[in-house]
Amino acid sequence: MTRLVFLTVWMLPLVTMVDCIANEPNPSLKLIDLDDQLYRQVVVDHEDGQYLGHPTTCLLEDGKTILCVYPKGHGKGGIVYKRSDDAGKTWSDRLATPASWATSKEVPTLHRVVDAAGNKRLIMWSGLYPARLAVSEDDGANWSELKNVGSWGGIVVMGFVEALANRPGHYLAMFHDDGRFFTEEPVNNAQTPFDLYKTFSVDGGLTWSEPESVYRSSKVHLCEPGCIRSPDGKTLAVLLRENTRSKRSHIIFSKDEGETWSEPREMPLVLAGDRHTGKYGPDGRLFISYRCRSPRPSVDQRPFEGDWVGWVGTWEDLVDGTDGQYFVRLKDNTKGYDTTYPGVEVLPDGTFVTTTYGHWSQGQEPYILSVRFQLSELDDLAKR
Repeated sequence: MTRLVFLTVWMLPLVTMVDCIANEPNPSLKLIDLDDQLYRQVVVDHEDGQYLGHPTTCLLEDGKTILCVYPKGHGKGGIVYKRSDDAGKTWSDRLATPASWATSKEVPTLHRVVDAAGNKRLIMWSGLYPARLAVSEDDGANWSELKNVGSWGGIVVMGFVEALANRPGHYLAMFHDDGRFFTEEPVNNAQTPFDLYKTFSVDGGLTWSEPESVYRSSKVHLCEPGCIRSPDGKTLAVLLRENTRSKRSHIIFSKDEGETWSEPREMPLVLAGDRHTGKYGPDGRLFISYRCRSPRPSVDQRPFEGDWVGWVGTWEDLVDGTDGQYFVRLKDNTKGYDTTYPGVEVLPDGTFVTTTYGHWSQGQEPYILSVRFQLSELDDLAKR
């Protein structure tokens, strides 16, 4: 069993004013570095010589059970499954999984869904072609085998699964593809267009509609969608990686539960990166976790490039395109950009439990780590 070790050493993080990570100098944006605060860190899984990557998590309604899935390999490989019964302070050994989970071709993603009758279930996606789905009807104690959802596939299926307002059992999900995995035979296209797809479920996540393209471009490659709903519940925002690396990350909005979307626009440089995953804290502020990845020439100017980072701001910052409050390094990644497909959970007491993979130890294969904090703690550190 993996355990949290509380250290008595207090490591003060770097807190400084930053004016080089936004469109224009913004003296109110603070940079905070939690890398050396070891007492916040929990090793979820580590195996010498084995690549462990790309986790997602799910916090159950009891506020303390967290489930986690991840592949043994870089974006592919057999799926590993673990459980924490104490809100991420300790983790089980690897749990038994159905035989087909060993055949997963891509990153698994884990989601809570509820049908119109109020039946709760968990679903786990495995992508590429064909997209497959496993289901648990008992909060993860037992799982089905992975089964084909349709005659389609894609990359990072699903980036998110979002419950639709006032429609019990209805869900929106998004993913992307570049022509290689959407159909059984890859589509060869010299321009390599990226499609951002949406699909809907009306039966609590068991079946899904034929995907529709929301945005297609050969010049701007938008992918790895992460969804955040406005505080009033009326608007969806989707944050997107830009994979040509010539532009910053983008954002799109929908005011009709995903039926139509605004034209994509770039976000401030502080939010440039990959696999954005966000949740609201108790005071209404947002925390978004992502990989710090900048377009050139910003790569050489921006702090924490290639590391696991987070952003604290508000919904209004996303709408207005402003820089927010804090730019936070959660952990230094020691090898390139190979890190950070994050899980973000918020406990009843307001503690964020963020979980991802990375090269946390120089010269070793990546492993799974969690970092714990409260927004009030970041406020205190910023004041120092």
